[in-house]
Amino acid sequence: MKRPASAFILCAALTLSACVTTGVPPERVETRAAAAWLKAAAAPATPADQRAALYLQAAAAAAGQLGSASAGAAARAIYNQAAAELTVLLRSAENGRLWNRPLTVTSGTTTYRLEFAQGTRDGVWDPDRFTTLTPAAAVPAKSIVRKNRQDGVGGALVGVRQTTPREPFATPVGVTAPVTAVLDCKGRAATLTLYDPSARAKARVAGAERVLDADFSAPLAYYPHKSEFLHGIMGALRVDRYTTTTGLYELQPYDPERIPLIFVHGLISTPQKWRNVINELESDAQLRGRYQCLVFGYPTGNPPAYSALRLREELARFYQLHPAARSCVLVGHSMGGIIARMETTTVDRAAWNAMGKDKAARFFANMPKGSLVERATIFNANPHVARVVFICTPHRGSAMALGSLGELARRLIALPAELTGTITGTMGNTVAIITGDARHMPNSITGLAPTNPMFQVLDARPLTAPYHSIIGDRGKGDTPNSSDGVVAYWSSHLKGARTETIVPGPHGACELPATLAEVRRILLLHLRDGHAATRKSPPPCEAGAPGM
Repeated sequence: MKRPASAFILCAALTLSACVTTGVPPERVETRAAAAWLKAAAAPATPADQRAALYLQAAAAAAGQLGSASAGAAARAIYNQAAAELTVLLRSAENGRLWNRPLTVTSGTTTYRLEFAQGTRDGVWDPDRFTTLTPAAAVPAKSIVRKNRQDGVGGALVGVRQTTPREPFATPVGVTAPVTAVLDCKGRAATLTLYDPSARAKARVAGAERVLDADFSAPLAYYPHKSEFLHGIMGALRVDRYTTTTGLYELQPYDPERIPLIFVHGLISTPQKWRNVINELESDAQLRGRYQCLVFGYPTGNPPAYSALRLREELARFYQLHPAARSCVLVGHSMGGIIARMETTTVDRAAWNAMGKDKAARFFANMPKGSLVERATIFNANPHVARVVFICTPHRGSAMALGSLGELARRLIALPAELTGTITGTMGNTVAIITGDARHMPNSITGLAPTNPMFQVLDARPLTAPYHSIIGDRGKGDTPNSSDGVVAYWSSHLKGARTETIVPGPHGACELPATLAEVRRILLLHLRDGHAATRKSPPPCEAGAPGM
């Protein structure tokens, strides 16, 4: 009489295990069968439905040992791996034929009926939310300084939603999120649930409420890690090559219950600057699930007023697409802080009289209504901005923009011909009025010079949202005579700030422990000020839904 195929697989695996594990400790003896089924399930030559049944056998056997004092750790490792690998297999096999539909899978004489839990608003992802699922352990984490993990039960995955054409605010590789796969086996019936561990820390597994295994760093590490210095330099000097990258990018799926937290980088930098800042903030359980992180990317050679216009347009598009979205918090570093300030300040025609009525009159005399230059210099504060955090921001410019390095940069920056043509076509020979420099076109360096009249205009107008200042000090401790090496205290100080914190560090102080602690404190304060919402996961997603 022939033995069932599954019996042969299990027998062979157990025999091999016995040969190489003489003196197996008691806890491994208890999980040996589950380990054998897990090993057999990984064989790529085995049909997908049979592999699925083997994974279910392994998970079911391991689940029964999760509460064991001796075998619990080994059982958890087997269960987690089985849940993760089964989920990836079902999502990727046969062009998704096995995904999100009731399945009957068999290995030998063992048959399982598998169903998929549908998305809910209490921390369960919809199975069709993601186009691919990747084991978190398989994502290289070299770009992450400190791993942010939660040890528990379930398969830790990175969910990725990437569509063609690309959905609004998605990065070129899609939008990622942490996912924990959990298998609930009752006899030969099983249910696969995809939990959002940022929305809920625990779930009922094998008859008990257990902490979910989760990797919160892997979704951030999934985004490409390019040379920030090289791309920052090129974005500043060769603006035309990076113009199409300008935009607001979601790093987490849109959720109307979470507060948009938007990061704006500074000169010679890229959105990658915020990867570890976001990772550290997400390590705080009080913040995780309350905020959803986005970045504004732009080539930093452009004039700050133009980049602020582009952010203003992106925010308008975001709130038009998501009318139920909560008001956002902006965090800007260096020149990014100036761009953020322009989102919370109303500048009308009269405001420009701060640089002199005659100059203002000449500047606006022949400006076409609705032109790019007018939209970049006359604007209203964005009512959707609820708070701003400035980090090492030169609110009155930086003297370095006037020195030899600044002069060299002004000469090297190549703006797109379309932008320079628009500026000269609108402004003619009045360029010097707005730049303070008749020799050069407006760019980021002229925009950061203390002589730029925009600083006078902004200084004369109030901010419409509460704001906080984080200011670097290279260690001399001589505030108000201090500097972060690029921006002096007199430039980064703002009257009216809710808080002002001096951190002992240089201009690039975003990842300093003191800076991170202060940003964390401000975000918690924002929640206590009445902006907190019930922690929920996103609603179920329909395939192809915009922005999802």
